[in-house]
Amino acid sequence: MIVVERLDHLVLTVQDVERTCAFYGRVLGLIVETFAQGRKALRFGDQKINLHPAGREFEPKAEKPTPGSGDLCFIAETSMADIIAHLQGCGVAIEVGPAEREGAAGALVSVYIRDPDGNLIEIANRA
Repeated sequence: MIVVERLDHLVLTVQDVERTCAFYGRVLGLIVETFAQGRKALRFGDQKINLHPAGREFEPKAEKPTPGSGDLCFIAETSMADIIAHLQGCGVAIEVGPAEREGAAGALVSVYIRDPDGNLIEIANRA
């Protein structure tokens, strides 16, 4: 049996890497990192999201890499009221929420937004 410790990184396929970096940096405060001959990633804590440009994905890759097919949930330390105010200040529409949800470690209060490719992004506080 394999014992998995945690997620190290995941990959999003995106239409425009620079636009994606700008969005995640401005809206979620993720740190843009350049690695391996100019590839881009979005770092938070000891995890990251590697970005693949659509049509020029790096091997190996998902069988059907598609911009806008992601559905991610971020746990935030920032209060929900401050999250909502920040999103409004950034001009980012909240699609759903705040709403009560169930996460991997228990109850959450979440809002849902879309990134530039249409990926669904959940930003949550532990309830």
